[in-house]
Amino acid sequence: MSRFPDSQNLPASFSLPLRVARDECKPTQSAVKRAIDLTAGITLLFLLAPLMLLIVALIRTGDGGPAFFKQARIGRSGKSFRCWKFRTMACNADEALQRLLAADPVAAQEWAESQKLTRDPRITPVGAFLRRSSLDELPQLFNIILGDMSFVGPRPIVAAERERYGEAFTHCFSVPPGLTGLWQISGRSDCSYATRVLLDSQYASEWHLMLDAKILVKTVPAVLMQRGSR
Repeated sequence: MSRFPDSQNLPASFSLPLRVARDECKPTQSAVKRAIDLTAGITLLFLLAPLMLLIVALIRTGDGGPAFFKQARIGRSGKSFRCWKFRTMACNADEALQRLLAADPVAAQEWAESQKLTRDPRITPVGAFLRRSSLDELPQLFNIILGDMSFVGPRPIVAAERERYGEAFTHCFSVPPGLTGLWQISGRSDCSYATRVLLDSQYASEWHLMLDAKILVKTVPAVLMQRGSR
């Protein structure tokens, strides 16, 4: 895998929907990006607070477990941070996953290739809805406000995924991880992991405020159509 993959290497079905002039992440643009993240993050958290409280109640009513799930993720420059989401899986999800992978070779292969499962028995009924609608990621507004994430960027990864990026890791995570990005508007879980790495690297190479704006606009129909959501 080349360190700076070109968009022509992407599969035809996942060709990049956006092209902008390549530009370095200038300090001024980075400062503007951070100001937008902070302002929009606080505003959205205030506006969406009633919805988030409703989701908390639904999750708690379902099985009595905690409403939030936090996990160590890797972000910009390889820095680890605590990423927040609404809990979408059963409380014993880790144990259930290990049992499934040990008993089902097909599921084990799918997990090894994409770190996702087409039919995941760990996901609760409420969690399935939250994932399809992407509402499970609303708590990441806290991560955006704290500066761990941005609205747009590569998805933050767990430590076990780092080796999948190979030499491209440093380049892909030279920018803050995001709530949405090229991967989300290009098929999400329908993309192979290799395609995801290429998209992350492409974003890091071509980062620009206008690119962020276009990705945000394209995220709305992608979420509403639930493309590649699992």
